[in-house]
Amino acid sequence: MRTTPTRTTKRLRARAPIALPTAPVASVDLLWLPLGAGGHSVRVNGRVFEALVAWLERRERCDLYHSALEVRVPEGRFVIEQAPIRPSEGAERGVVAEGAVGAGVAGGFRLFRYEVRRWRDGIIPDIAEAVESPQRLSDDPDCARRLLELVPQVPTPVWGRDELRAGEMWNSNSLISWLIARSGLDVESIQPPLGGRAPGWLAGIVVARRSPPLFADRTG
Repeated sequence: MRTTPTRTTKRLRARAPIALPTAPVASVDLLWLPLGAGGHSVRVNGRVFEALVAWLERRERCDLYHSALEVRVPEGRFVIEQAPIRPSEGAERGVVAEGAVGAGVAGGFRLFRYEVRRWRDGIIPDIAEAVESPQRLSDDPDCARRLLELVPQVPTPVWGRDELRAGEMWNSNSLISWLIARSGLDVESIQPPLGGRAPGWLAGIVVARRSPPLFADRTG
């Protein structure tokens, strides 16, 4: 026998709280940022570089991208990125490594050095211009922590050179792909945004594969 809901029952139903999605306790997100976003000279130099490479390879020009990671663990949120050294104290930005830009001998000058950041509550100035981002790579807390632990171990060869004989120059994309590969995530399936290219990405994968795997490949 069916019963008709009373007015009281209807009011209770109307007042029932709506379950809202909550932020994950842990996550690893990949961000694709247009090369030179927020910086005119870098953007122009990047376009000149891509025009030359496209001409040599006899193909159409592509948009160039720089990558970064945003990692969340129960202890906090971290931004992982390679960027030019800033004048202020590196500890403020979670700097864990440095390297030379262009040539090893130039590394003695701050202007020709880069820094690797594992920045708690860090900021990516041009994140508003990110394309097809963020891309969730994992929501496993153990994987997120492993990736964070690997950051100080990343190779720091000269930026813009192929010192490690990986087949292309080492740069910020190499750092990110190296971390993804070494942490056991499926780096092979990751592609830059449609019509884009990420110079240096392959170099990170090649160098990472030279070392014995630390963990089995996992997607989440």
